[in-house]
Amino acid sequence: MAGGHFIVHTREGGNYPGKLTWYVVITCIMAAMGGFIFGYDIGISGGVTSMDSFLKRFFMSVYHEQALNTSTNQYCKFDSQLLTLFTSSLYLAALIASIGASFVSKKHGRKLTMFLGGLFFLIGAVLNAAAIHISMLILGRFLLGLGVGFANQSVPIYLSEIAPYKYRGTFNVLFQLAITLGILTANIVNFLTNKIPGGWGWRVSLGGAAVPALVIMVSSMFLSDSPSSLIDRGNTEEADQLLKKIRGVDNVKAEFKDLVEASEASKKVKGPWKNLMTVRKYRPQLTLSALIPTFQQLTGINVVMFYAPVLFKTLGFKANASLMSAVITGAVNVGATFISVYCTDRYGRRVLFLWGGVLMCVFQALVAGLIGWKFGITGVTTDLPQTYAILVVLCICVFVAAFAFSWGPLGWLVPSEISPLEVRSAAQCVTVSMNMLLTFGVAQVFLKMLCCMKFGLFIFFAAFVFIMTLFVYFYVPETKNIPIEEMSQVWREHWYWKKFVDDEDAEIKPRVKPATDIV
Repeated sequence: MAGGHFIVHTREGGNYPGKLTWYVVITCIMAAMGGFIFGYDIGISGGVTSMDSFLKRFFMSVYHEQALNTSTNQYCKFDSQLLTLFTSSLYLAALIASIGASFVSKKHGRKLTMFLGGLFFLIGAVLNAAAIHISMLILGRFLLGLGVGFANQSVPIYLSEIAPYKYRGTFNVLFQLAITLGILTANIVNFLTNKIPGGWGWRVSLGGAAVPALVIMVSSMFLSDSPSSLIDRGNTEEADQLLKKIRGVDNVKAEFKDLVEASEASKKVKGPWKNLMTVRKYRPQLTLSALIPTFQQLTGINVVMFYAPVLFKTLGFKANASLMSAVITGAVNVGATFISVYCTDRYGRRVLFLWGGVLMCVFQALVAGLIGWKFGITGVTTDLPQTYAILVVLCICVFVAAFAFSWGPLGWLVPSEISPLEVRSAAQCVTVSMNMLLTFGVAQVFLKMLCCMKFGLFIFFAAFVFIMTLFVYFYVPETKNIPIEEMSQVWREHWYWKKFVDDEDAEIKPRVKPATDIV
């Protein structure tokens, strides 16, 4: 791992000396595992709801509709509000949890918040694996949602605060990479457990969530808290020692001084929620913290990822074939995320946002055309040639890849890095809440929308992708290589947002330039 020094010039003319240390690398990888529990659940829920043994035990009406009635409309065969409640209840719980988690994160630090996320997820996984009634499934999903809410509230902020600014994008993308690895792992587990004789493989799939839950719990015990969080809670001496450790040098006075000043400024702000919602200078952060996760879910990605087996089964794939197709899309999701790992801090956030948006729009529309061509508006077809199936999977894979290097990681990275310390936890709560609210809504209504809108549903999502790409082009500034403490300068230089930030509200600081002398 590179250990070269990089210099950051501050407004006083001092330096942020430091190097990329193994401690930071290992710490960020361990923390990013909080995304794995989120990804595992996204992948596992769609898989088990396509297993006949699971449906026969808890959703017999759906089983009869999709397995025994071969003449049924393919668009409507999985339309069940109880079935979608099983999937979407987690996200409603995560929405509620994110509000409480923001206060825990602010008062007790990111480390404890991550631990609680793992604990809730562990209890939920055990309940789901042992379920004998639908009520146990829903309660287990609710506890899983509490875990996801706590993890998603703390991990992105933690990664942004602990990573050197030059590598902040790369390390924050690890959170999305962990999500994609969780999805892929879940898809593989579903494919294997579906082959277990006796019809209890779904218990292994659902109970397997306990493994990543234990990983994040154990990992959080060995993590240090972030310097910003320690300073904000009055542990300045500990924060000073930690900053020296994670930067790999003893001279951290300039960076430590800026962190202390940011903390002191944040303590002068009473009521971060009220300020975020009402104070004019926070309008850019509030807008992006709300709209970016909203748009992220309206790409339709979660429809593809946690309903992938159901979707492929709807398109006429057999049970094992649908699960294998989900494994393929999961693998593409992981592979394409590495593009973002490599490119985010080299070429910037906007380039990835825009290219991803264009590709998603085009291939979402192609999926709509292919489904409409074969299934029409009746949803009935008798012939699905192999060439057609390959073409559908290919288009979905390109769509997933485009999301994986753009809106997937950047939807978490950008909101976590744009807010000042005084409103950072509140703004992250808005991000997580909007993400979970939209995920819940899309999950709850998708199967009903597919039944009513047919192939037009994919045109619906493509239209949103077009709108959000325009939004990025005009309203999302570039944040590459800008320290969090200097982010106010970004708004002061933006053609639209600068009118919300008065000179007296944002300290006048020269734009931080990346160091040219990298050793």
